[in-house]
Amino acid sequence: MNIFGIGLPEMALIMMVALLVFGPKKLPEIGRSLGKALKGFQDASKEFEDEFKKEAARIEKTVAEPMKATLEKSEPKALKPEPESSDENQVNDATASNITTDGPA
Repeated sequence: MNIFGIGLPEMALIMMVALLVFGPKKLPEIGRSLGKALKGFQDASKEFEDEFKKEAARIEKTVAEPMKATLEKSEPKALKPEPESSDENQVNDATASNITTDGPA
């Protein structure tokens, strides 16, 4: 048994010193109050964790709803190829003929 890095022999020594310092009548009261304090700490920790989870879920829901609505509204648009105009073809043909006929300068 190892609690907070303290083994069984060290724990027994601490208990004996506490018994000598506080006495047999006061020691149960101290143990009881220490137990209540630990229980209160555990309850507060659990409550904090629950609140944290609730807020995280609420934020996630708040963010997810507008994103879902946005995705549902926008429909994918089909891309249509633009027809090539005859003017562009003439410019491209003229450029190609200049390259092939001019040669090196």
